[in-house]
Amino acid sequence: MAHEVKECPELREAAQEPFSLADHAGLTGIGPSVSAHDRRLALRERLTAREPLVVPGVTDAMGIRLVERAGFKGAYATGAGLVNVQFGLPDLGLVGLSEVVEQVGRLTNAGGLPVIVDADTGYGGPLSAMRTVRLLERIGAAAIQLEDQEMPKRCGHFDDHRLISTGHMQAKIAAALAAREDETLVLIARTDARSAGSIDEAIQRARAYAEAGADAIFVEAPRTVEELARVGQELPEVPLIVNVVEGGKTPELTVDEYGELGFSVVLFANYLMRSAIHAGQQALVHLREKGETRSYADRIVSWQGRQELFNLPAFTRAERHYDRSWSPSSDQEGIR
Repeated sequence: MAHEVKECPELREAAQEPFSLADHAGLTGIGPSVSAHDRRLALRERLTAREPLVVPGVTDAMGIRLVERAGFKGAYATGAGLVNVQFGLPDLGLVGLSEVVEQVGRLTNAGGLPVIVDADTGYGGPLSAMRTVRLLERIGAAAIQLEDQEMPKRCGHFDDHRLISTGHMQAKIAAALAAREDETLVLIARTDARSAGSIDEAIQRARAYAEAGADAIFVEAPRTVEELARVGQELPEVPLIVNVVEGGKTPELTVDEYGELGFSVVLFANYLMRSAIHAGQQALVHLREKGETRSYADRIVSWQGRQELFNLPAFTRAERHYDRSWSPSSDQEGIR
C-alpha cells in the first residue's frame, strides 16, 4: 500500500499532486537515468572546454546527490575516501576490485553525473587492469583512473611510494584501452613519480603514458606553483588533472588559477568527506555535552530538506500510481 507523507505539509502537498511522466526522471535509483554513454560524452566535452571542470569527491550515494544538487557537472569516486568511509581503513591498498565495483555501482545509480573512478593500480598487472575496466565500464563509470604504483599502493600524499616501470605502465594502459567496449570511456593515467623521484621523471612518465593512449594525465602531488606550471607547459597536448588535498603537498590555488596553468579538471577529492567529518564531530560533541539536539536544529538539514534530497514526493506519487491492480489503461490513468 502507498505510504502517506504526514510529517511536513509542503511534502504532503507535493506528494498529493498527480503522477506525471516527468516524475519518472525523479525516481533516481529505480527509474530511467542518463545513459553511461551520454555521461561519457558529456565528460569528454568538458575535458576540452575553456573553463576547468570542478569535480568534488564522493564516498556514498548521498554524497553524489549533494554534488549534483549543488550544480557540479561531475563526481569523483575517491579511492581514499571510499576506503576511509565505507571500511574505516587508511588508504594503503587494503580494499580490492569487487568492493570498489560494489560501491561505485551505488554512485552511478544514485544520480546522472559522470563519475570518474579512482581504480588504484587496476588491482594487478595488465590483465587485471582489463578486468577492472570491463567491470567498472559495465556499471556506468564515465572515466577510470589507473596509477603507476606497485601494489600495495599508498595515498599519493603519503611518503615511500614504489613505482612499476614506465614500460609496464604503458602496457597496462594499452591493455585497459583494448578492454573498452565503449570508446567514449575516458582512461586517465596517473603518475606518482614526483613523490617517488622528481618532477622531471613525473613529466617524462606522463608524456610516455599519453603516447600509450591515455585520454588524460594526472601528475600527482606537484610541490610548487612552478612545478604545476611546468606540467601545464610541457604537456599541452593532453587534458590535465590536478588534485587539491587540503593540507597536502600540492599548492592550494583557485580553480581559475589552476586553469591558467593548463589544467582541465580540478579534483577536490576529499573536501566533502572531511567537511562531513568535521560537522559530525561538532554535532556529536553537542549531543554528548548537552544531552539534547533541539538547540542544534539550525545547524542540521531540516526534515523536509532530507526528504527532498532523496525525492520522496516523486516516489510517493509513483507508489500511489503503480501500487494498484493493473488494467490496460492503468499506465495512462492519472498521468499528465
